[in-house]
Amino acid sequence: MFTKDFRILLVEDHPFQLIALQILLNNHGLYRVTPALNASEALGAMERSAEPYDLLLCDQRLPGMCGLELIQTANRRGLIQRAVLLSGLDADPLANLEAEARAMGLPLLGCLSKPLNTLELISLLSAPA
Repeated sequence: MFTKDFRILLVEDHPFQLIALQILLNNHGLYRVTPALNASEALGAMERSAEPYDLLLCDQRLPGMCGLELIQTANRRGLIQRAVLLSGLDADPLANLEAEARAMGLPLLGCLSKPLNTLELISLLSAPA
């Protein structure tokens, strides 16, 4: 389970979606959210952080670098603990992405469809490791 100190790096390239997701997270008691509009901003935030983020919550479709690639880069550099990928993809491609991430040994908790259902996210975060 997560605590009030649980830190999330939220990466979404659409400003309105980014704000909406941050509000959804706040509404569920997740207040330590760092927003980023692209992978470059996200990597900068991670590198400036004294400790790895508890969760990288990112969109799969980002300009310049896909979400899975961002998770892989952040994991390789020790900048995150866990990750959740968000996507508008259908169930089968989403399952393929999740399988690919697991095959690469990434700390992916799962892939969630957009728009984000925060109860699904809370359930993923609360599941035993």
